[in-house]
Amino acid sequence: MQVLDDLKKAMSRAMRGDFYKTRLKGIDVEDIKSMDDFINLPFTDKDDLRNAYPLGLLAVPDEDIVRIHSSSGTTGVPVIIPYTSKDVHDWALMFKRCYETAGITNQDRIQITPGYGLWTAGIGFQAGCELLGAMAIPMGPGNTDKQIEMMIDLKSTVLGSTSSYALLLAEEIDKRGLRNQIHLRKGVIGSERWGEKMRARIAAQLGVELYDIYGLTEVYGPGIGINCEMQSAMHMWTDYFHYEIIDPQTGKLVPEGEVGELVITTLQKEGAPLLRYRTHDLTRSVPGKCECGLDFPRIDAILGRSDDMVKVRGVIIYPSSVDELLSTIDGVSSEYQIMIDHLNGRDIMTLFFETDLEGASASKLEAVVVNAFKDKVNLTPIAKAVAIGDLPRSEKKTTRVFDNRY
Repeated sequence: MQVLDDLKKAMSRAMRGDFYKTRLKGIDVEDIKSMDDFINLPFTDKDDLRNAYPLGLLAVPDEDIVRIHSSSGTTGVPVIIPYTSKDVHDWALMFKRCYETAGITNQDRIQITPGYGLWTAGIGFQAGCELLGAMAIPMGPGNTDKQIEMMIDLKSTVLGSTSSYALLLAEEIDKRGLRNQIHLRKGVIGSERWGEKMRARIAAQLGVELYDIYGLTEVYGPGIGINCEMQSAMHMWTDYFHYEIIDPQTGKLVPEGEVGELVITTLQKEGAPLLRYRTHDLTRSVPGKCECGLDFPRIDAILGRSDDMVKVRGVIIYPSSVDELLSTIDGVSSEYQIMIDHLNGRDIMTLFFETDLEGASASKLEAVVVNAFKDKVNLTPIAKAVAIGDLPRSEKKTTRVFDNRY
């Protein structure tokens, strides 16, 4: 069985380093005789990687490492990921494949707005672009005036961005009446979950076809999967990694098509191989072969994270479920923000949402939002309508939930 053979080779590679040598002590690669044996191996979680700080994940000699990247470390000790030359090249190959799947060619000019430095995003977009032979315009984040100026003057045809910054750019271009001066035709968007309303606004205001790109720092970075021309699901490059979808509570595999948490094992990575890494991203397998003809399995767009839920008055709420609910209500824009406070011995959830309605019409819409939440989420929030553009825009990722109880 080819997949099992590949996984055993990945195990052997990982166990050259102290991290997995210790973690899998007493387990021999030859003990793995079936997929059932493999899925009984322990998971790896982000806390394990934090505890390995700074370079405890190394599975090759120091002199084989040519680069490091890191998670932001905003929620604790950062995770440091070392890369060999092969790791860097493999990542560029995957990203090039993503561009090609999105119909991007060496004739395109790709404006890259995600951050550079320790973060994996910007340099991943650039490496794939250069391997493709397209023109890279490595802007990085921020300086929106300069972004738009370069976009017009250099006739950028592809925008690489987070969804939050793509929305900010789209709104600015629309506000300044510059739509007829830009040449964008595609947008490659990653780094955070985004809903259909946000997608529709960006696509309409920029006049582009949008593609979801997937990745995470711990597993190369963005570029390990993307959706195709069918626009329905993301193809995953399973020649470089194996994935499972598990029940986040039990750790058991879920039936095909059911929502669960994505777990990844790297098959080729040398510097910091990972075995059964819990991404905490929620998605589902999409069965069958895609009509586009690509022979790679697919997962649905990321629905949220198993670790980003909050509990309010006993009700578990995921930002993705809020986004989904608001998308069904006419008049509500794509942007919202949740504030959770504890006042007078009681949890209070305030939901701010953007709308172009005003006065009595906005007040009626607030009542519609409250009733929808009460019916579908079994929680009654305070709903507050605000004007389009009133909620903060971000050059990176947008924070939507603020829990002020702790």
